[in-house]
Amino acid sequence: MFNNVYANKRVLVTGHTGFKGSWLTCWLLKLGAKVAGFSDEIPTQPSIFEELGLEKRIEHHFGDVRNYECFKSIVEEFQPDFVFHLAAQPIVSLSYKDPLDTITTNVVGTSVVLEVLRNINPECTAIIVTSDKCYENVEWEWGYKETDHVGGKDIYSGSKGAAEVIFHAYYHSFFINNNNVRLATGRAGNVIGGGDWAKDRIVADCMRSWSEGSAVEIRSPSATRPWQHVLEPLSGYLTLGAILKMDKSFNGESFNFGPRAEQNHTVLELLEDLSKYWSFKHTEEAYKVTANVPFHEAGLLKLNCDKALFHLKWEANLAYKECVRFVSEWYYSYYHEHKDMFDETLKQIHEYEKLAEERGLVWTKE
Repeated sequence: MFNNVYANKRVLVTGHTGFKGSWLTCWLLKLGAKVAGFSDEIPTQPSIFEELGLEKRIEHHFGDVRNYECFKSIVEEFQPDFVFHLAAQPIVSLSYKDPLDTITTNVVGTSVVLEVLRNINPECTAIIVTSDKCYENVEWEWGYKETDHVGGKDIYSGSKGAAEVIFHAYYHSFFINNNNVRLATGRAGNVIGGGDWAKDRIVADCMRSWSEGSAVEIRSPSATRPWQHVLEPLSGYLTLGAILKMDKSFNGESFNFGPRAEQNHTVLELLEDLSKYWSFKHTEEAYKVTANVPFHEAGLLKLNCDKALFHLKWEANLAYKECVRFVSEWYYSYYHEHKDMFDETLKQIHEYEKLAEERGLVWTKE
């Protein structure tokens, strides 16, 4: 997998205690990497990080990514071959309650990572993860390209757009002629998968409510999203990291990672498909629509991933029904079968890899 580039390499993951960070950490361990993690807290209860027992499997550090000296000391001690920067304030609703924390975490935190990277001596490849919401969303029906304007009508989108602006400023100021560090940004969104318990995310809200036998409240049932399993963008980040390690021509570039075109479904369609795994007699029992929409939400947002396909030969793996099955089976194993979730997560990664191999995806090559 990924030309075996991560085996026996030192990989630092910021935000490793979060949903995406925990899945990435688990996959890197499967690939044979030595992983260190840097995060400020356990963000949810339950926590996928704790359920997978990752603290005892990696070099685990607590710290605030906005703290330059703290992050610098970890990097200098660990000497990473790769850095995947996922640490962020990722929840749109929280950005309305505490905009300053969102801005400083997402913008200043990214600046700290870049500042530390520009002063390290060993060779290092870094993937800075932002979001599909970095784009200035004008509600058009075609996907956003990497050359489209960044920004947003809400604080979260603005913070992700600003992180991209800071990245490109740092690249042109310090990294364009730096032979030690190669870096790029990855943009993805509408990620779902087992172990997400974050507030105000549709799958997490469903699983919390349904595990208690109650209906979930949904705000925007007709909103359309290109849903993708968490392993899809992670395969993109890992592909980008592996290629960037070997090919400097992609240094300073940004790439979108999104699902197949047929993945566009409404919130209501996703909810009804997920609810089939929870034995509701009627799908109407699984949800209720609330008129309370306390913050702006985009009606349509999707990415154009042609650049990743053309330059990286990357493409999404799972069909929509497979994505729904992966999500549902993970939560069913957790809530009803009480299985070892580290083993179950590894099994899903293995199945994802096997499906990708059967479909001839380029990143499955050794």
